[in-house]
Amino acid sequence: MAQKTAPDSTRRSERSRRAIYEAALALVGEVGYPKMTIEAIAARAGVGKQTIYRWWPSKSAVLLDAFFDLSEQASAELSEKAGLDEVATAIPDTGDLEADLKYVLRATVDEMTDPKFDGPARALAAEGVVNEQLGVEFVEKLLEPQLQLYVDRLRAGQERGEVAPGIDPRIALELWTGPLAQRWMQRTGPLTHAYTDTLVEYALYGIAPR
Repeated sequence: MAQKTAPDSTRRSERSRRAIYEAALALVGEVGYPKMTIEAIAARAGVGKQTIYRWWPSKSAVLLDAFFDLSEQASAELSEKAGLDEVATAIPDTGDLEADLKYVLRATVDEMTDPKFDGPARALAAEGVVNEQLGVEFVEKLLEPQLQLYVDRLRAGQERGEVAPGIDPRIALELWTGPLAQRWMQRTGPLTHAYTDTLVEYALYGIAPR
């Protein structure tokens, strides 16, 4: 009689984790964050709620990790479409700062207007205002690494003379990321490629007559 192979607990755990991520992302889009519960996530994922509590302390922690995973998948897909062998971990540096920034902001808008990103991102942003710990983790895990990419690209531009030597990259990047985030959060206007292109142009060349 052939000996039975023991179940692979690691593979089973990974399947459960992915099911939980998918359930959390689906539920926040369907019922909204306030009505989403650990029990609902567990039922949707086909796991016991104790399985969730073994890995996460709250529904916000589940959603944060699920959204982080979703963002990583999106980066991998974008890199694959671009024909890259590895996931892109930097803003393109073609030597044309304006073109590079426009490319990245256009991709950012495409993601922000995708319903599968918009729902969980808004839920996390809103919850992070009242939940300080979640807010800190949201910034550390998701926002800070993205902002650092801009810092790195601007510093490279400074070395080549694309950016003035005295400019603080961390402040400069807020000239386009700040207005974009505000328009997205408050829905004050459409999020389009034309809008982000204009943000880049205003940030690089100003609004005063030349």
